[in-house]
Amino acid sequence: MTMSQTTEYTPTTEVGRIANFVNQRTGAAAAVKEFGRKIFPDHWSFMFGEVALYSFIILLLSGTFLTFFFDPSMAETHYDGSYVPLRGIEMSVAYSSSLDISFDVRGGLFMRQVHHWAALLFVAGMSVHMLRVFFTGAFRRPRELNWVVGGVLLILGMAAGFTGYSLPDDLLSGNGLRIIDGVIKAIPVVGTYISFFLFGGEFPGTAIIGRLYVLHILLVPAIILLMVVLHLMMVVIHKHTQYPGPGRTEDNVVGFPVGPVYAAKAGGFFFVVFGAIAAIAALFQINPIWNYGPYDPSPVSAGTQPDWYIGWVDGALRLMPGVLGDFSFERTVALPWGHNTFVFNVLLPALGPALFLLGLLFAWPWIERWITKDDREHHILDRPRNAPFRTAVGAAGVVFYCTMWAAASSDLIATHFHVSLNDVTYWLRTIFILGPFIAFWITRRLCLSLQRKDRETVLHGREAGVIVMSPEGGYSEKHEQLNEYKRWRLVSFDTPQHLPAQPDENGKITKKEKRRAKWSKFFLEDRVAPVTPAELAAAHDHHEVEGGDHKSLAH
Repeated sequence: MTMSQTTEYTPTTEVGRIANFVNQRTGAAAAVKEFGRKIFPDHWSFMFGEVALYSFIILLLSGTFLTFFFDPSMAETHYDGSYVPLRGIEMSVAYSSSLDISFDVRGGLFMRQVHHWAALLFVAGMSVHMLRVFFTGAFRRPRELNWVVGGVLLILGMAAGFTGYSLPDDLLSGNGLRIIDGVIKAIPVVGTYISFFLFGGEFPGTAIIGRLYVLHILLVPAIILLMVVLHLMMVVIHKHTQYPGPGRTEDNVVGFPVGPVYAAKAGGFFFVVFGAIAAIAALFQINPIWNYGPYDPSPVSAGTQPDWYIGWVDGALRLMPGVLGDFSFERTVALPWGHNTFVFNVLLPALGPALFLLGLLFAWPWIERWITKDDREHHILDRPRNAPFRTAVGAAGVVFYCTMWAAASSDLIATHFHVSLNDVTYWLRTIFILGPFIAFWITRRLCLSLQRKDRETVLHGREAGVIVMSPEGGYSEKHEQLNEYKRWRLVSFDTPQHLPAQPDENGKITKKEKRRAKWSKFFLEDRVAPVTPAELAAAHDHHEVEGGDHKSLAH
């Protein structure tokens, strides 16, 4: 690695340097110049964030095109466009203009599909990017705030997708709004009032499309742009994380400068993403609104599926039973101003899992810091196997989410596989409750096993596939020692240890500290320690090195 590809500095020095440039009269130009010298590490997993960013740019470009032709009005009209099966049918102006974009505007259908596929990829890119950040520990100090910004971006992406998905005012999107109306009305005391003001009267009202349009093209994109700017600013200030390897420390970044190397690569990658989305949009149909017809509150179409990033909320509603034996989740409660009905079988699944997942997501950096008492700055990423408790929690969360996501297609699962819808629901409920715990246990044991395997490989070398016969007639497999780079990759990590309850400055152990110690024991009691230099030297000197649990597991 040449010196031109490596730079070393501390984060505090970097903050001061950027602040000095901003305060100068030529601060903007100097900051751009400074950013051009910024070093970024090179790894394929870092591209998921770029995919999300470029998808958002494509959304802005395609959305601008669609804005010129879409009319967000719920006024009634009769369709007289090119699509013959719907000609003469009464519908809203919004739905009529969506049909005109699809059939009468040159390139309109293509741009609609580019916009929709880019929206799906935008949320997918953010989701995978945040999973990568979580499993590698990139959210730790000093990047906790940036993790929160990422979580806000994920919520805004889902909000932008839902508001745009509802704009055509077709039967499918109208049914989605009907579900939202039901969830809002299930909010105790104020739900009916919120629904009335949101829809401009009794559902569906005459104002909701126009209001969603303002949210979709103005308010939500503006906040997303603000969050993206904040996110990139903090990446510059804190410097980019990097994977462990020779020459990489907590105080440097090994990679390439933004200009001209990374700028050229990023520009090329943008066109790759643009080309992929354009190819998908040209070849694969999505959201054929002409098949659904205009929205009518009376019918509900079967086999309807929301976009994947909203499906988990719909799935939670499908999993929730209306009654448990003789117990009903719909309760009437006497309040000072009268009786109010609490519809918990709608309110709990619609808000409970979302609040739980998002709350855990936002709070996790501080939860992990509290459990481990690790207040250091981290710029080197973890291999997921080297953080078993975090990886296991992430796997449990993925199973929890995916079960709800699959439940949104419970009717299609039943019809495609010719099984009972009730059986599908019962199985999914079982997985919803037990699946996260099973995933946690299996993932944690797999991580510990992989760490033991790494330990054995470092001490004894990798299996070469060569069988050697000894003079006594015995057979054994030859092992080859690892090179320095691979050995460094397997030993250069630090696993947090279980910390018993610690007394405070007054010498007392508080209840909060006792709770922390219990969680620390649960997560960190079983750990595989990295190979020490003494153990490696002993192995190379052909001394006996115990590789069993009593050596590899530290308690």
